[in-house]
Amino acid sequence: EWDGTADVLLNKDLVRAKQLSESKNAELESAKARIEHIALHDSLTGLPNRRYLDQVLEDYAANARRAGGYAALLHIDLDRFKHINDTLGHAAGDAMLVHASTVLRSKVDGEGFVARIGGDEFIVLCVVHDDIKQLALLADRVISQMREPVYYQGHRCRFGVSVGIAVDNGKDVEAKHLLVNADIALYRAKGRGRNRYEFFTEAMQSEIVDTKRIADEILGGLERNEFIPFYQPQFDAKTLEIVGVEALARWRHPEKGILAPDVFLRIAEELNVVSIIDRTILEHSLLDFEEWSAANLHIPRVSVNVSARRLQDEELIKSLRKLNIKKGTISFELVESIFLDENDDFVTWNLEQIKELGIDVEIDDFGTGYASIVSLLKLQPRRLKIDRQLVVPIVKSPQRRQVVSSIIEIGKSLGIEVVAEGVETMEHAQTLKSLGCDILQGYAFGQALDSDGIKAFVRSRRLRTAS
Repeated sequence: EWDGTADVLLNKDLVRAKQLSESKNAELESAKARIEHIALHDSLTGLPNRRYLDQVLEDYAANARRAGGYAALLHIDLDRFKHINDTLGHAAGDAMLVHASTVLRSKVDGEGFVARIGGDEFIVLCVVHDDIKQLALLADRVISQMREPVYYQGHRCRFGVSVGIAVDNGKDVEAKHLLVNADIALYRAKGRGRNRYEFFTEAMQSEIVDTKRIADEILGGLERNEFIPFYQPQFDAKTLEIVGVEALARWRHPEKGILAPDVFLRIAEELNVVSIIDRTILEHSLLDFEEWSAANLHIPRVSVNVSARRLQDEELIKSLRKLNIKKGTISFELVESIFLDENDDFVTWNLEQIKELGIDVEIDDFGTGYASIVSLLKLQPRRLKIDRQLVVPIVKSPQRRQVVSSIIEIGKSLGIEVVAEGVETMEHAQTLKSLGCDILQGYAFGQALDSDGIKAFVRSRRLRTAS
């Protein structure tokens, strides 16, 4: 006899199994959605991440074109973020990033796509129609809002943003190139002083290519020992005897000849190789100085420029000790900004060690606005060099002459020798001598020459003096 009870029970089991399966599937789908969300979003700010941006960029640009507009991309980078991170800790840095994401969301107001693509970098995607001024207005609003102070655990934090902007032209540029172009524009904005925006142009692209080429040539030039010193003589203001030379970095380019620092210094700084160039020039100068001494040229000392980065080198003193520099024969010229009253303890320690090694310290380009009397008292440089921008006008400008006179008086009152650069005429020389300047340097007496040129210059002066 057939028993329907078994069928009922079996049917109930099947229903329960189906419900359980559906529940498991729902859990799996939910877990999958969570995993996908995590994979495509930044865990700190909740914004889409770089992976998400890469997925939507092409479609976003295509949709913008279909709507009669163009996709625009703003690449936003926080300025001074690292300083906050380093001084207040990563929690403070995280708070700034969350604040930045909130500001960007509010400025886009649901009409664009905001992403954090890493570190302190954000992207805003939006659609622009005929007037790209709206992008400039958006960038201005973001920059203005980001300048406002942010309070974190009683600390008043300030940072800014630089913005690079690129617009899809609808023809030649693939959407993925928008990010590259906006990055180039961002690089320009940072290079021009930060807290500003720049639109990408084709000229920027070629400039980047040129910069890359020069960067590669600089690195190759360092390997091939192409960076050499040229020397400009310095003279006693009263006797006009040679009292030293300044070593100036030059690049003996295999195709373009001798190049001055204005061609390579900015890019060398970006490459982080200025300290290597400094070291190379110093080592060349020491070898040349030995050669001059052996030839009885009686050049008392060589002044060598030293960058701020070189002064922060933990191996600097160790490497200088190995060179066995004779006391009083080498001076380090340091840009005035290094002598800020609040310069860090390690730089101050390095400067003291340099002086203990018998190397004189000089302030270069004095009078351009950084060093104070407190700095001079604290660091006690052997010499200060008046910036040529102050020296050149003194013949015709009583005001500039008074400024130069005041600097000379400050030097004398502190027992510091004063060097004037930019001495272009004998009238300059006479004026500076009458003001009490100690040492003169400039085209009125001689231009920068290589080692052989300096030897010939000194010997020629001797012959003229003897006759």
